[in-house]
Amino acid sequence: MQQGATPQQVVFEDLGRMEYQQAWDYQTAVHKQLVAAKRAHGWSKPSQAPLHRLIFVEHDPVFTLGKSGSIDNLLLDEVALARQGIAFHRINRGGDITYHGPGQIVGYPILDLDWFFNDVKRYVWSLEEAVIRTLGSHGILAQRYEGYTGVWLAPTGVLPWRKICAIGVHLSRWVTLHGFAFNVNTDLTHFRGIVPCGIARGSHEVTSLAAELGGEQDMASVKLSLRQNLSDVFGFDLATSFSESENKSA
Repeated sequence: MQQGATPQQVVFEDLGRMEYQQAWDYQTAVHKQLVAAKRAHGWSKPSQAPLHRLIFVEHDPVFTLGKSGSIDNLLLDEVALARQGIAFHRINRGGDITYHGPGQIVGYPILDLDWFFNDVKRYVWSLEEAVIRTLGSHGILAQRYEGYTGVWLAPTGVLPWRKICAIGVHLSRWVTLHGFAFNVNTDLTHFRGIVPCGIARGSHEVTSLAAELGGEQDMASVKLSLRQNLSDVFGFDLATSFSESENKSA
C-alpha cells in the first residue's frame, strides 16, 4: 500500500478442495474482470478501487509446469500419472514444475498493484515475507535463499536446504495471477515424480510444516495466521468472504 493511502479492501475466499482446472478457470475469470475494468478507463487508474481478491484452495493432486520450465523435469509418463491419480497442466505463471495437493495451502492473490506498489520483486518479496512470518509463529526460522524464489529452511545438521513454499506469478497490466503453494500437511512423496522447481535433489529438498514439527498441523489455524500476515505485509483490510453461492455464480 502506498504510504498515507487508505488501506485497500481485499475479499477473502476459501474454495476448499478443488480440481486444478476449475480453480484456474475461476481465478482467470476474476483476473479478467479486473483487467477489463482498467481497459474501460483507458488503462488509467480509475477513481474507485477494484474488488481485489485473496483466494485459498487445496488442489486435487496435480503437477503444474510454468512457461519457463522444462518438461524434462516431469519424471512420470502418462501411464504413471494416471496410476497415481495426478493431473498435469502447463500454465502461464513463471517458474518451473511443482506439485499441488491436499494439505497444501495454495494462495491466489488477485490484486491490482496500481493500488499498492508497481514493483514485481517487492510483490514476490511480500508473499515470501507473509509465509516467513507465519512459519515464525510456529517456531520455525525460515528465510529467502539467494538466487531462488520461495521460502526455505537453511541446512541444519545432515539436513540440506529445504523448500517449504513455492512461488510463481503472472502479471497483466499490474493485475496479479497465480501465487504461492505452502506445504503444511502435504504428502511429500509426490514430489519424487518431478524435479521440483527444476532444482536437483540431494543438496535441495522439499519439506512441510508437518514434517518439520513432527506431526499433522491444524490447517484452519495456519490459514488464519497466513491471512493475517498477508494483510499486515501488504497493508490491506480483509473484507467478508463471499458465500458459496456467490462463489459459484461469480
